[in-house]
Parts: sequence; structure tokens; C-alpha cells
Amino acid sequence: MSSAVDYFVQEKIWFDKPRYDDAERHFYERINSTSHPAQELGANTILQDIARARENIQKSLAGSAANGAGDQGELITRIKSLELENNSLNQVVDDLRLALSKLECRVAVLEKSPSPAAAPVSAAPCTNGTSVQQQKTSPPVEDEDDDDDMDLFGSDEEEDAEAERLKEQRLKEYAEKKAKKPTLIAKSSILLDVKPWDDETDMAKLEECVRSVVADGLLWGQSKLVPVGYGIRKLQIQCVVEDDKVGTDLLEEEITKFEDFVQSVDVAAFNKI
Repeated sequence: MSSAVDYFVQEKIWFDKPRYDDAERHFYERINSTSHPAQELGANTILQDIARARENIQKSLAGSAANGAGDQGELITRIKSLELENNSLNQVVDDLRLALSKLECRVAVLEKSPSPAAAPVSAAPCTNGTSVQQQKTSPPVEDEDDDDDMDLFGSDEEEDAEAERLKEQRLKEYAEKKAKKPTLIAKSSILLDVKPWDDETDMAKLEECVRSVVADGLLWGQSKLVPVGYGIRKLQIQCVVEDDKVGTDLLEEEITKFEDFVQSVDVAAFNKI
């Protein structure tokens, strides 16, 4: 019993419990007091964002409405301009139709009227006094409009003949100029690799054999020996050929005829000149 009393005498927790309760209460009050301003601040921020979003939506709606009105006005203007243009085109079409109908009527009249050259031909055989009388009493000439049209057609024929003559003259001049102009000859530059059988092949003799190939349109150029390996060197030689006269197949065939020196022939490069 005495030991239990001594234990409780040394233990202070039960006697200080009111102090612990006060400290706990103050702690939770402080937490609650600090959380309310933060919540209010967050709520105010959200309200401000909502207000700003509403303002932006209203501005965008107002702008879109203004743009729509502007587009509609521009569309109406374009429609009016198209209507005016359509009316003018219709007027032009009507004028063309009227002119075409008048022209068709005049052509029909000209086709039905006799040729003006018939009158002097009929009166030409007469040589006595009666011929003069017949010429005086010849049928009346057509109206001035028909004469003008016939003169107009005659002038068109003269212009056509003159244009045809100029055309033939220009074609003749062009043909002469083209005949005097020298024709271009298509040429190519070819680089050949001529390989010997082994390292004991006389390369000087091999080159002499290659250059002995002669053909119309073939011109040999520079050459050099290029190492291949194991002491073997190949002959690399340049030539210029006319495409219509000499080809790579002909060169390979002629060079490979020297079987004692040449193993093979390859085209290393081919360029048009």
C-alpha cells in the first residue's frame, strides 16, 4: 500500500491534467483560427477567376457579333456588285444578239442580189451606137450599203493574200536561217578502267593496244595507272566520243580483242558534254 502511494506521489500527470487540457484546447483553437483565413482566401480567388471568365466570355461574344455583322455587310455589298455586273453582261449579250441578227439579214440580202460585175460584161460585146444606149439604160445599181459591203469583202481577200505572202516569205527566211545554223553534235566523256591479267603484263604495251582502237567520232585523252592490289595496276584512260557514232559497247568489244593483255573493261564514269 505504501509503495503504491509513493508511486502516485512521484507521478505528476494526473495532477497536471487541467494544464494538458488547456494546452490541447489552445492548440486546436489556433489551428482552426489559421485555417479560416486560408479558406476565405481560396474562396475569394475562385470567385475572382469566375468573374474574370465571365467577363472574357462576354467580350468574346460581343466581338463575334460585331464580326458577324461586318461579314454580313460585306456579303451584301458583294451580292449587289455581282447583280450590277450580271445586268451589264445581259445588256452586252442583248446588243450582240441584235448586231448578229442585223448581220444575218445583210448577208441574206447580199446572197440574193446579182453580182455587180455582170452588168459591164453583158454590155461589152456591143460596138455600135446601140451599145452606148444599152449602157445608159442599164439596170440601176444597188444601194450604197451593198457597194460598201462588196468593197469590204474585196479588201478582206486582198489582205488575206498579202498575209499569206508574208507568211510564206517568213517561213522561207526561217528555213534558210535554220539551214545555215550549225547542228549540235551530242558528245560524251567516258572514263574506262582496263584491267590486265596479272602484275607481269606490260602496261605500256596494253595502253598502246587500247589507243590503237580508231573509229570515227572517237578521241583518246589522258591516261594513268592506278594500283589495284598485289602489285597489279589497271589502266585508267579518258576518251571523248560522238554519241551517234561510238558507244561503250563498241569500245569494250574492240579493247577486249587484245586477249593477251586485257582481262576486262569497265566504264568508270560517263558524262554528257
